[in-house]
Amino acid sequence: ILHEYFPDVPRIALTATADERTRTEIIHRLDLGEARQFIAGFDRPNIRYRIALKHNPRQQLLHFLKDEHPTDAGIIYCLSRKKTEEIASWLQAQGFNALPYHAGLSTEVKEDNQSRFLREEGVIVVATIAFGMGIDKPDVRFVAHLDLPKTVESYYQETGRGGRDGKPTDAWMIYGLQDVIKLRQMMDRSEGSEEHKRAEQHRLNAMLGLCEITSCRRQVLLNYFGDALPEPCGNCDNCLEPVDTWDGTESARMALSAVYRSGQRFGVNHVVDILLGARTDKIAQHGHDQLPTYGIGKSLDNNQWSSVFRQLVARGYLSVDLERFGALQLEEKCRPLLRGEEQIELRRDVKKKEAKRLTKTYLPEDMDTALWEVLRECRRELASEQNIPPYIIFHDSTLQEMCVSVPQSMEQFGRISGVGERKLNKYGPAFLQAINEHLASE
Repeated sequence: ILHEYFPDVPRIALTATADERTRTEIIHRLDLGEARQFIAGFDRPNIRYRIALKHNPRQQLLHFLKDEHPTDAGIIYCLSRKKTEEIASWLQAQGFNALPYHAGLSTEVKEDNQSRFLREEGVIVVATIAFGMGIDKPDVRFVAHLDLPKTVESYYQETGRGGRDGKPTDAWMIYGLQDVIKLRQMMDRSEGSEEHKRAEQHRLNAMLGLCEITSCRRQVLLNYFGDALPEPCGNCDNCLEPVDTWDGTESARMALSAVYRSGQRFGVNHVVDILLGARTDKIAQHGHDQLPTYGIGKSLDNNQWSSVFRQLVARGYLSVDLERFGALQLEEKCRPLLRGEEQIELRRDVKKKEAKRLTKTYLPEDMDTALWEVLRECRRELASEQNIPPYIIFHDSTLQEMCVSVPQSMEQFGRISGVGERKLNKYGPAFLQAINEHLASE
């Protein structure tokens, strides 16, 4: 409509993240014709991408926070409003300064929680996707996902809210097959057109593929947006801890055969029970203890079979029929595998070692850590007095330089990166007093 009413008015379309398909759609819908495209690089090298299987979400999150980010500011994304409030309340009970944020909260509560996140240090916001637009807090040290994002675009945007100061930052996520089923149910119930639903399904499959890959995550992530990274990044979990794979060909055939012989009418748990030869009422009721596949999979345990099915779904060999309560169904892609014309390597699910605390990576070794806390407290008090976020006064990198150089005069203080003439006159005396008092107390 715009081009019809204002044919001579120049137009520009801007977006933070869009794959090639989305960029083409924007040009078409806005009738931009032969518009030139300017695409900036998508790489955020300071962000370390880490994705793990969900087995005990709260304990996994607690270990991650206590071991790596005990006092850091961060964002935790959840799929539902209820979950954000439950996780925030639980984290508060664990001693963390955690606040919920979702569209269902009152404007007053949302504004207060957002303000505290921006102005106070070490605040964790547990949020739905409603949080983040317009947030520019530089020292967010981690972005965690307790549920699978709907798209790679969403994942990239949300993880990109961390580490805007260029310091090392964690993008940490846990996921499971139930996440996939839940998201597909949401898509199926949406009021969008069938074409829109297919596009959303395609994007979800790409997100799941990013989770299941065994190669460099950053290369795959950037490639999705048409941005190339020639070499593996060395700063994602798959690069730092190469994934162990195994020949899953025979197990995959067993799994596919069990789905087929049980009529493609049952979910993962029941099909796994068939393979393990379990004696359940459901198996007896349907006569599945008479199937050729009954009990043929005892070489793997329940968790290993769940992993096989999850990966087969992720790679498109199986699909989940939402109208039949999560029943597994064979896809055309599985035929060569069933006929013995194709082999498949599966990733071996192992509990990964906890990463070292990131602050050790970027805090200078010769820095006075006691002075660091003194300067942070000085900054916090000044920020509170002026009702502004602490980073507006000085970024962490400026405080770190103060800790290393330890200025004791206005002239020395003015040589520090990030201290201009205005900030020198406004904040110099307070910080110099804090430094001198610290030195006197040693």
